[in-house]
Amino acid sequence: MPKTNYVAKPDHGCAWVTGASSGIGRELALDLARSGWTVVATARSEEELAELETQAEELPGSIHALPGDVTKTDLMAGHVKKIVQDFGGLALLVANAGIYLPQDGLDADAEAFRKSFDVNLMGTVNVLLPAIAAMKAAGRGQIAVVASVAGYGGLPTSAAYGATKAGLTNLVESLKFDLDLAGIRIQVINPGFVDTPATESNPFPMPYLMSPQEAVQEIRKGLSHPSRFEIAFPRKFVLQLKLLRCLPYSTYFALVARSTGWNKKQAG
Repeated sequence: MPKTNYVAKPDHGCAWVTGASSGIGRELALDLARSGWTVVATARSEEELAELETQAEELPGSIHALPGDVTKTDLMAGHVKKIVQDFGGLALLVANAGIYLPQDGLDADAEAFRKSFDVNLMGTVNVLLPAIAAMKAAGRGQIAVVASVAGYGGLPTSAAYGATKAGLTNLVESLKFDLDLAGIRIQVINPGFVDTPATESNPFPMPYLMSPQEAVQEIRKGLSHPSRFEIAFPRKFVLQLKLLRCLPYSTYFALVARSTGWNKKQAG
């Protein structure tokens, strides 16, 4: 089975980062620009993207805003066309855009599930498909999709979010077989808890909480590694969760409930 060890470089084209207005996406865009990349940044907030452009003005590389909602299929396809025409082609895509809408299983909101699936799953597909087409035409490219360790197994409040992240991991695994044949490298990024606006509302302890800057350093190391498929961190937390997933369900549920405090939670 052919495989690609391609690692994108700044002189190969530009990097496109979605979900770039805050958290991991914002820090990653800045870090890439510090390394000399031409970065195209996409998010819904034009104001925050404009601030990001300004912040990068003195860096070796540059950041260029292409605002937009990843749920808009035609708009994302248009963004890829503009990237190819105006920014020297697309060498690296980091599909980071996503939302976290916590759900109480006894009082869940169907619209929150729908929005989570639209943004996290279909929004990623809307970005991936035109990017893959452009990279196929170029004969090379590197893609990284941001999922989460929440996709390893069910966790309290994560019925919507975790389902989308598990879906993204499966999506990337499935795409890899065909993308390898075209010289397009695809990876999945599974972060643990990162201190961003999305995690501020978590009603349970968050072990190994990382700053966005620390997360970005792990991502950059994984992107530059020639053979790593999964970029997962922090290492100890990832190992614990993967081992936990191997346990019988009775043990799994008991340990997760105890570690999150759900064994003491009362039905609302």
